[in-house]
Amino acid sequence: MHELQVTESILNIALKHSPPDKVKKIIAIHLTIGELSELEDEWLQHYFDYLSKNTLAQGAKLVIERSPIRMECNSCNHRFRIKRDGIKHIECPQCRHQQCTLISGREYHIKHLEVL
Repeated sequence: MHELQVTESILNIALKHSPPDKVKKIIAIHLTIGELSELEDEWLQHYFDYLSKNTLAQGAKLVIERSPIRMECNSCNHRFRIKRDGIKHIECPQCRHQQCTLISGREYHIKHLEVL
């Protein structure tokens, strides 16, 4: 159900930045979503299709790009990527320190809109 709230926010932002006097139709919304996000692509599109009925965004496609999980070592400040399944056993590849901070992987944002 988390997708519904997020999708409503995405639609509102897209409509806010697409004034009807300048935009005839929103064709696509390009999103970046972190690999650690619990948001499911197909549910986002499903809710978007429902919420966007009778708006400039009706029929628009959500184009989703997943951003990698990035960590920063608390000891040497080395930044590195990890895979989702490695999140439970994080170790800096530079100094082997195990205290690291998540710097990306949970975010979601609109990259750009395709409009007519």
